[in-house]
Amino acid sequence: MITPDRLPPRRADWRARLAQYVASVAARPFRPGAHDCALFVAGAVEAMTGADAARDWRGTYRTLAAGQAALQSAGFLDHVDFVAAICPPVAPSLAQVGDLAALPGDDGPAALGVIQGGGVYCLSPGGLVIVSRLYIEKAFSI
Repeated sequence: MITPDRLPPRRADWRARLAQYVASVAARPFRPGAHDCALFVAGAVEAMTGADAARDWRGTYRTLAAGQAALQSAGFLDHVDFVAAICPPVAPSLAQVGDLAALPGDDGPAALGVIQGGGVYCLSPGGLVIVSRLYIEKAFSI
C-alpha cells in the first residue's frame, strides 16, 4: 500500500509525462474498473511519480458500486478518502498543476480530476473534459 511517506516525489520530467498520459487517454470512454475517475487520477500519479496507487483495484470491478465496495472493504469510505490517505491535502486555491481535485459529481459521488492551470481534467462518459477550478471541493498535493 502506498502511503504519503512512501509516495515518491514527482519525476524531473513529470510535466511531459503528465501531458503524454493525458493525451493518451483523452478519447477513452468512461468505463468502471478500466477507465474511471479514480483510475484516471491514479494513472496521472503514476505518470508523475512512477507509483501505481491503483494496482490492487485496476480491472477488479465492473461497476462503480463494486469499486466502492472494494474500497470500503479495504477500509476507505470512498475513492476521495483513498486519495486523502496517500496525498496530503492542500487548499484548493493553492493547488498546483498536477495536483488532484475532488469535485461534485453529476447526481452521484464526487468526481476526481487532475488540476491543469485554470481547469481540472475530469472524465465524462465520452472522454476527457475540463471543468473550472471554481468547482473544486478538496485538493490534494502530489
